[in-house]
Amino acid sequence: MEPKVYTDQDLIQAELDNLIKHCVNCHSDNDARLIRKAFKMADDAHRGMRRKSGAPFILHPLAVARIVSEEIGLGITSIVCALLHDVVEDTDITIESIENSYGSKVATIIDGLTKISGVFDKETNSLQAENFRKMLLTLSDDLRVILIKLADRLHNMRTLEALPRDKQIKIAGETIYLYAPLAHRLGLYAIKSELEDLSLKYRYPEVYEEISEKFKLTEERRLHLINHFSIPIIDRLEKNGFTFDISGRPKSIYSIWQKMHLKNISFEEIYDLFAIRIIFEPKPGIPEKTQCWNIYSLITDIYPPKPDRIRDWVSTPKANGYEALHLTVMGPSGKWIEVQIRSRRMDEIAERGFAAHWKYKDKQDQESELDKWIKKIREMLDSPDQDALEFLDDFKLNLFATEIMAFTPKGHIRTLPTNATALDFAYDIHTAIGNQSIAAKVNHKLVPLSHVLKSGDQVEILTSATHKPGIDWLNYATTMKAKSAIKAALKAEIKNRTEVGKQQLIDKLNELNLTPSSRILKKILPAYDSLHKDELYSKIGSGIVTLDNLKEILSKNTRNKYVRVWNLTLGRSSGKNEPPGHDYDSKGTLLLKETMVDSERNYVIAKCCNPIPGDEVIGVRQADGSVKIHSINCSSAIKLMSSRGDLLVPAKWTQHKVLSYLARIQLSGLDRFGIYNQITTTITKELNINMRTINLHGHDGIFSGTIDLYVHNTSDLNNLILNLMKIKGVESVHRVEVKE
Repeated sequence: MEPKVYTDQDLIQAELDNLIKHCVNCHSDNDARLIRKAFKMADDAHRGMRRKSGAPFILHPLAVARIVSEEIGLGITSIVCALLHDVVEDTDITIESIENSYGSKVATIIDGLTKISGVFDKETNSLQAENFRKMLLTLSDDLRVILIKLADRLHNMRTLEALPRDKQIKIAGETIYLYAPLAHRLGLYAIKSELEDLSLKYRYPEVYEEISEKFKLTEERRLHLINHFSIPIIDRLEKNGFTFDISGRPKSIYSIWQKMHLKNISFEEIYDLFAIRIIFEPKPGIPEKTQCWNIYSLITDIYPPKPDRIRDWVSTPKANGYEALHLTVMGPSGKWIEVQIRSRRMDEIAERGFAAHWKYKDKQDQESELDKWIKKIREMLDSPDQDALEFLDDFKLNLFATEIMAFTPKGHIRTLPTNATALDFAYDIHTAIGNQSIAAKVNHKLVPLSHVLKSGDQVEILTSATHKPGIDWLNYATTMKAKSAIKAALKAEIKNRTEVGKQQLIDKLNELNLTPSSRILKKILPAYDSLHKDELYSKIGSGIVTLDNLKEILSKNTRNKYVRVWNLTLGRSSGKNEPPGHDYDSKGTLLLKETMVDSERNYVIAKCCNPIPGDEVIGVRQADGSVKIHSINCSSAIKLMSSRGDLLVPAKWTQHKVLSYLARIQLSGLDRFGIYNQITTTITKELNINMRTINLHGHDGIFSGTIDLYVHNTSDLNNLILNLMKIKGVESVHRVEVKE
């Protein structure tokens, strides 16, 4: 019997049946009817369309609808919206026809999911940032837009292998910069972890595969340790009448990589590759918090705890609603093991975030930290004159992953990001208090507004009715709310100064029997070092410029000045600074020439990350047409992937070994006699590499430091690192970023 060949229609029908069958919150025949109706509209609209992988396009909205239903736990309205989320953007169906068929709520959500298109000023703004801002505007109406967008992004990341490498890097960069932190902020732990892992997979495929393989190799040993550790805990909990599940939760590949990257340690040195999770069914009549501490007590009767590793999020939940009690104990094999204790309710909130938080929320409940955060986003979105790129920066500030708890003088808790200052605290209480703040008292001691707060600090803000925000405040405000309020206050002050200055100029000209005109402004702008009239008005209004010599300026012959400006303009357009010619391969990838003559090079190396030949890079087109080259892991480049994707240019090195590039290596080891001489000899004589600076110092028998040197490419650098590692006493050598 020949195996059955499945057609596209078979696959589509199977996905639809699975969507209806596994719908978590579908409770009636009418719900199934609505899903079929929305599917029919989407299927008709997308008929004939295919994704880059070659699969029928309709499989994408079906997959997004399943994520929305099964992984986030949303209801029928969200499933309908997920099925229809691309029809307005990609087909002839309009928002009006959606509203006629499904009502205003569905139409509003789909409008929030539909990208802006048409005429757009790319010079002054960012289409990506505007689309992100438009989506967040629906926070005022319905948070489900964000949750469906995260489901859409998750499925796009799961199917990213069909896209070319440069598109993969751009989408993965945008995901790690905005969407993974957003999922974390909304408490969607499972989605956040998968987005981070997938982003790592496409940004650093070799690193991802290496960690993944090592993780698989240690799996059997890990399972044995989990079982050995868990048996006495299971016995003790059962004897005390608890109904529970216990399992080993592995650390995500991204979090393993991050720990290796930040602490500069190997995979083998990470001890917390997994955590034990205990999820219990609460006993009736006893608070969940009490039961968590009861389980804590039973575990610490068996294994000794590490006192500085207790995390109590049952007394004060995280800002994203997360509740749990974490402890670290010494296991039977002499290894520290983390244990997470949660009730069934806490676990659902931890995995499904806001959707579960909303389900369990009582009408009498106090406003949660998540509700307060949403309110802050709405306040920021209400700012009418903030451009989208500025908004993106401010929004990113408030996607903090770790937070501190500070107290008002009356003992009320305020949740702020790590490294928040007293000024952030002032604005968190109220914008008016922030605008009038002059100093603070932290734990009854007077401190400046720039003072960085720690968890547990008690903060009192001192104010003055005559005080106003200064431009320097932006340097030590860290939260979105504080920065937005300061910018708004400064803009209002500038606007006021501009109006005052304009009126003063009009009055002065009236005294001279003159009427304001563009001809007069052209004469006086250069005299007061102003580029445009608003700058001049502001200078007059703030007292920087006085108009005492206005009569002399207007009567002076300004012909020479105009000639000088005209000559400068002529010089700029002579063609000497025109961008050099660019060479592209057949796929549109910029080929980076390596030549000793700067004028012949078709790119500029970004100073923020200093990539060298062999590094994977991305180009960013500049205003003058030149291309700036960044390493793909550069934080500036990742931000650009999220905001100005239209400026990105795929690029690769041509590998002509002509130029030398600056690189920095960090070394450490045992400080034995003659080791510095052996290091420098290996670099300069054996490998013929030039050093620019050497900064090595010894202390207590250990040496550490950095060396800046010139190499041709990553192959040279890797060869150097291998040779240095062979020197007796050298324990660690790795490349670090050079920032000039």
